[in-house]
Amino acid sequence: MGQNHVGILLNSSMYRGIPRRKTGQESLGNYEEAARRYGLIPCFLRLGDMDLKQNKCIAYIWNGRDYAKTVMPIPNVIHNRALYSDQAALRKLAALGARGKIIFNMNNRYGKDVIHRILWSDPDLRPYLPETVSASAGSLHTMMKRYSDLILKPVRGSVGRGIMRLRDTGSEWEVLYPPSKKSFPPRSPARLKRENAAAWLRRQRLPVPYLIQERIPLAEAESRPVDLRVTVQRGLRGTWAVTGLFAKAAPPGSFISNIAKGGGAYPAAELLSTVLPRHLVPAIISHVEALSLAVARRLSSGLPLLGDLGMDIGITSKGYPYFIECNGRDQRYGFRKAGMESVWKETYIQPMAYASYLLEQREFMARFPLGSRAEQL
Repeated sequence: MGQNHVGILLNSSMYRGIPRRKTGQESLGNYEEAARRYGLIPCFLRLGDMDLKQNKCIAYIWNGRDYAKTVMPIPNVIHNRALYSDQAALRKLAALGARGKIIFNMNNRYGKDVIHRILWSDPDLRPYLPETVSASAGSLHTMMKRYSDLILKPVRGSVGRGIMRLRDTGSEWEVLYPPSKKSFPPRSPARLKRENAAAWLRRQRLPVPYLIQERIPLAEAESRPVDLRVTVQRGLRGTWAVTGLFAKAAPPGSFISNIAKGGGAYPAAELLSTVLPRHLVPAIISHVEALSLAVARRLSSGLPLLGDLGMDIGITSKGYPYFIECNGRDQRYGFRKAGMESVWKETYIQPMAYASYLLEQREFMARFPLGSRAEQL
């Protein structure tokens, strides 16, 4: 096996579906097409099939007719598209890195509190961050005094699971829950007095730490809150760039816009032009792109080997952007749902371009180790 193989690390459930082409929203064909541009061969693998001592793994590789399992050296560059929470898996990933393997987006499940803390440390980014605190009886009481609309969200989680909204109706507070396929009929709003909020929070027995966040008054399309998903990736030169963005609108009656929870996906300029002055939309999108790049650069200065991020950026009714959260395993299919097929394919091209860059850098460093004269060139 040559040095032109790049690993695509998948969770076991997705990996098992490769022979039947049942890989959910992950497009193997897009990886193949993107990799060919840079003379690369994608190898689809899972963590459990890697033998670190022998530097061997079992991977699926396209043979021209089908995907066939192949025993091969562990690729030197791997794009992580799997999610891991157990410590054994995280230790194995770290061991791969210690053996010289480059795994970008090695950790793609940083807590929302970690991300907020890093960004809050940058004074230039603070104006774009909703106030956010760790959830406790005391912090909830304080935030309810400061704001009339709050979001409670788990520190770790995705696709809107576990999110709650607290809204001051004047005489009392209303607790709203997003629609759920597992909860039918939909969960009814709860009512509480501010003085009872601490006791209410304790009764929730939240399974993981939560954050309390000021809810940004988002622009709405027909009473449906709107935000943007921005894909920011490193490419052939290793620098960050915005690959694309699309708008999301919450389903009727919901306050979250996640596509997995029924949100709609639309070209950004098209939807924003219906809720904001049309002549301002290009400048607003430029502002969002600049903010997204600044966030990516700040995060990558504090977190190792990031290369592929999906960011949710809220837009107020006056067109001002706020960073809401980011995902280290961007669900790229939103571009396809928005009818943006070429951008959807581009979200696969850029990681393969970055893999090509990393392979070249790794080869250069192997030929000219740190401290050699060539390092001065």
